[in-house]
Amino acid sequence: MTRCSLLAFFALFSLISVAEPSHLVQPFSTATTLNDSWEPLEFPKIDRHSQYQLVTDGDAQVVMARADNSASGLIARVSVQPGERLILSWRWKVSNVYEAGDARRKSGDDYPARIYVAFEFEEDEAGFFERVKRGAVKALFGEELPGNALNYIWANRLPEGEFVANPYAEETVMVAVNSGPAQTGQWVTVERDIVADYQQAFGKAPPAIVGIGIMSDADNTGESATAWYGDIRLEFTPAGQ
Repeated sequence: MTRCSLLAFFALFSLISVAEPSHLVQPFSTATTLNDSWEPLEFPKIDRHSQYQLVTDGDAQVVMARADNSASGLIARVSVQPGERLILSWRWKVSNVYEAGDARRKSGDDYPARIYVAFEFEEDEAGFFERVKRGAVKALFGEELPGNALNYIWANRLPEGEFVANPYAEETVMVAVNSGPAQTGQWVTVERDIVADYQQAFGKAPPAIVGIGIMSDADNTGESATAWYGDIRLEFTPAGQ
């Protein structure tokens, strides 16, 4: 996905309405449609869109995503102060990884499954050109762009546990929570401490979380994959537990 598309992602992301307080992140398992609290995200310069639908897998309703030389996502806006410890958990499954996938290269910046966590923009810490860029986006879209972002990815070459800056945008850090083909075709449960991950990625405590997104894309590699996403949960826990 290009840098232009990343900016479009965040600009369009900021226009999505806030979910009801009782549904911080709308569970896929109880959704009647994907329009309940999630919205499709399509990029202006990418004509082929990944497909998302609610399906039953085993005894649970999940989202199935199909990427075929394509890119698009589902997004939901939230407003959460992370505090000292905020746990993000989910389960997912992929059919395969991409042979040409490589999180360190623009040509390999595709993932059969990923989860975005977008954070509030901290204007006081931004440079002049960053403020100008964001001012232009606000003038165009009428909304502020989010700031930094964590991308939890099912990687190909990047070792599990590795953090790297996105090759298109250094304010987005990719975190390999799964890597390689060993667990393809299996449901895998992931749990991450967002506060600790943000501190490792950006060297400071995180500001407010403004959104969560899922995305399966293959527009750079031209490959294809199917992914399944279970419910995404955010849970505050006391430090030390």
